[in-house]
Amino acid sequence: MEDKTTRENILLEPQDNKRLANLCGLLDENIRQIESYMNVKISNRGNAFTIKGSKSNVPMTSALIEKLYSISADELLTPKQVHMYMNTSRNDLNKGIKKSPYNAENDFIIKCKKISIRTKSKSQEEYIKAIFEKDLIFGIGSAGTGKTYLAVAAAVYCLENNIVKKIFLARPAIEAGEKLGFLPGDLSEKVNPYLQPIYDALYEMVGFDRVEKMIEKKVIEIAPLAYMRGRTLNDAFIILDEAQNTTIAQMKMFLTRVGFGSKTVVTGDTSQIDLPKEAKSGLKDCLEFIDKVDGTHITKFGSRDVMRHKIVKDIIKEYEKREK
Repeated sequence: MEDKTTRENILLEPQDNKRLANLCGLLDENIRQIESYMNVKISNRGNAFTIKGSKSNVPMTSALIEKLYSISADELLTPKQVHMYMNTSRNDLNKGIKKSPYNAENDFIIKCKKISIRTKSKSQEEYIKAIFEKDLIFGIGSAGTGKTYLAVAAAVYCLENNIVKKIFLARPAIEAGEKLGFLPGDLSEKVNPYLQPIYDALYEMVGFDRVEKMIEKKVIEIAPLAYMRGRTLNDAFIILDEAQNTTIAQMKMFLTRVGFGSKTVVTGDTSQIDLPKEAKSGLKDCLEFIDKVDGTHITKFGSRDVMRHKIVKDIIKEYEKREK
């Protein structure tokens, strides 16, 4: 039976032109994106909005717009952010949630000095809660789900609130089958491109100048995984990114570097392993037994958690089907 057409009027309070501009986006690009994704028509005069569409999509769109307006007070609404909130809205409705999934009191926000980061899916919320409650946390899933970004945000929060004394971020220097010896430049020039996503997240959350000063003082250390050998890190927030490209020996070495008062987050995507075919991923091996260890937690992210273009989400779904 065809879903009947309906309309709903909402008034966004308090009226604030800056927040409205943030909500609507440049040339109303956010509103057009919502219309396309939710299959509705949206019009507005100031803070008065009218939504037309199917009986199932209109209430969901109203809840989304009200939520986004609430968020617009302290967060820049980019098309990527809007896309993720739309994903959450549709997923929750499909699960049969009748009330709005967007209640401000249920939001999980990491408040750093420069920026506040909200969780945008149930998996992200589970992940962040585990980071603050457990000692060793694994974030496993596809690219674009926020695994590394949220881990860096939590690390910055812990550093700014004196929960830890330093941040250590590591990645194995293996990407898409390339070997460091064949890349141009000295060691730092060879390694830095592999660590760029971590630098980008830190610059956004802390600011370029502060990050550079913290790196100089070794309050923040960003290094290839091999640099951890022989060290024990106490009172530190440790992140191992792209862990699927560790060998079993490297993963064992990393996990035994953890010291007192430290928190460790391991992120990776087991569907994108760049190791030689004969080598087993240290992450895959570790996941076979790590849940038996007290103080650990594994969050598995799915295609629904991807914060990138919808086509990326659909491609990941197709790959998941093929793997099954």
